Amino acid sequence: MLQERIEGKWLDCFRRVFALNGISRGTKVAILSETQSRPVLVQLSDLALHDLGADYCMIQMPTPRQTAPVPVKSTGTSWAIQGNRAVIEALKGVEVIVDCTVEGLIHAPEWPEIEDAGIARLLVVCNEHPEILERTEPTADIAAKVELGIQMLRDAREMRVTSPAGTDLVIDIDGAPCGGTPGFGTRPGAVAHWPGGLCLAFPGKNSVNGRIVMDVGDMNLTFKTVLTSRIDFTVENDFVTAIKGDGIDALHFREYMEAWEDRNAFGMSHVGWGMHPRAKWVSAVMYDKRDMQAVEFRALAGSFLWSTGANQYAGRYTLGHFDLPMRNCTITLDGRTVVKDGVLQGELAV
Repeated sequence: MLQERIEGKWLDCFRRVFALNGISRGTKVAILSETQSRPVLVQLSDLALHDLGADYCMIQMPTPRQTAPVPVKSTGTSWAIQGNRAVIEALKGVEVIVDCTVEGLIHAPEWPEIEDAGIARLLVVCNEHPEILERTEPTADIAAKVELGIQMLRDAREMRVTSPAGTDLVIDIDGAPCGGTPGFGTRPGAVAHWPGGLCLAFPGKNSVNGRIVMDVGDMNLTFKTVLTSRIDFTVENDFVTAIKGDGIDALHFREYMEAWEDRNAFGMSHVGWGMHPRAKWVSAVMYDKRDMQAVEFRALAGSFLWSTGANQYAGRYTLGHFDLPMRNCTITLDGRTVVKDGVLQGELAV
């Protein structure tokens, strides 16, 4: 059993990561949490900010009630603020939001207003056991490679993804919003999460077509499971139109998607690849589901990550959400190979 208590080594990690995010004496910071947040993360954040001399406050919101037709363990965004004007105004006035909500504010409906105020930057402390955060602590050396990957996405017109299992997906990313994070940021409006190390694009309307074959060993992060059987998806004009497979993985996937009774749950959210050198596939077998939010596996170096659900850039909103990292894929941008058989290539190699 992993004990969730204050450990000096974890406090050291929090101090280092906060300093890497430009927090020092006098920096105005708010710790945002909710009633279902992991308490040890709030406590470690509190102590680290105290030690760094930050000028900080702590805001806790009640976790919203469940309204979905099925259990929800991952929506891709936090609804904890719930439109509360006092909280929004408070967050607009600080330099850093240390985000300890369960899902993180990156795609929260309130974040654009907070960002547009031009003061705050966001550090999402993902809802992982501190041991996972310790092992995946962001460091400065990854920043240049992540920025290069993001720029390659911005410069490209087409992404193509293939795999020995049968994946052949073509994505129009010309003009698509692209982003990612090395796990830290120091300018107003910056968005970071710990663990970091991800390069991604949000395709626009009618831009994703082809076939995705998830193989044994690929991951379903909404279920926090490793696949034991193949799932074969057909994607037409951004939407999953067929989910084939004889195993329990395909059965669970189909039934969960259908339970939403929401076409947007079948839509493509984002595509990209992982860059974190210390994120490991095998970690999934070492932790209970309650110990991890599974963000580590979104950033696995050389993985292809695709996601279904909300895509604000394509005008689609839904609570139904899957993050799905895949092994052994080849990713090309305008014909240039950036990932080959699950391994980062060239200047992106870690």
